[in-house]
Amino acid sequence: MVLYKGPQLLDFAKTPPHLQFNKYVLTGYRPVSTAQECLRSLFYMHNELGNIYTHGIPFLVFLVLLPFSIPWMEVDSVWICVVHYLACLSPTMGSVVYHLFMNHMGGEHVYDTLLSLDMFGVCLVNTLGALPIIHVTLLCYPTIQQATLLVYIFLSAYGIYRATTAYNSIMRLRAFVWQALFRFSLFLFRAYGSGGGSPNSLRLFVIMDSLAVLGGVVNVIQIPERLIPGLFDNWGNSHQIMHVMVICSIIYLHWATVEDLAWIKAYQCPM
Repeated sequence: MVLYKGPQLLDFAKTPPHLQFNKYVLTGYRPVSTAQECLRSLFYMHNELGNIYTHGIPFLVFLVLLPFSIPWMEVDSVWICVVHYLACLSPTMGSVVYHLFMNHMGGEHVYDTLLSLDMFGVCLVNTLGALPIIHVTLLCYPTIQQATLLVYIFLSAYGIYRATTAYNSIMRLRAFVWQALFRFSLFLFRAYGSGGGSPNSLRLFVIMDSLAVLGGVVNVIQIPERLIPGLFDNWGNSHQIMHVMVICSIIYLHWATVEDLAWIKAYQCPM
């Protein structure tokens, strides 16, 4: 990927302290840059290029293709489709902006703002992605459904605060745990026959959350670059693996939601 001759890249020790968050990635750091220079970094090799493209390309694919696979005209509540579409887009969009401009000349203040934007996107996919699940699971219990939706939205706001103010990867991962546990309780409700939803979607939702959790754990433990520092500086490091798992998780979220939307169309709640 050498369409543009980039600047002299830096080693870990020479990069600004706020960018020294993975000591096992030894080389390939971009120098402090203007916004225009950050944009130019899309066209030469450095250690953030893989992070940009592993979410940038899926963002464009989701943006264009997802609307064609969502049954907009076949559901009574169009808001479910809108919420689902935004959920699929939000983590990739925030991630691309963060990784592209993280070395901006604004320094640590700009970096912290971009990181908060990235975490906000992750929180949105958790929050918005779960709203259709709650709606479908509690479809035949409208009073409980509305109360649960309100509680989840309120608690999600707290989760967003915790994730965007966290100081390290472990704290950010913890901020998402309660959301995963909340969804797991809904899955148990379905599994024991009390909640609604397609029989095929539950397995897809479980795979979705499993991939997301596994990706987060891989990112925290920094495998494989921890084993061979320097070998995975540009490609194949833990953060890129997490990015791929996040994309796979979003795909499973989409498949499961489409299954549930088809189920709603054919289902009638018992009297």
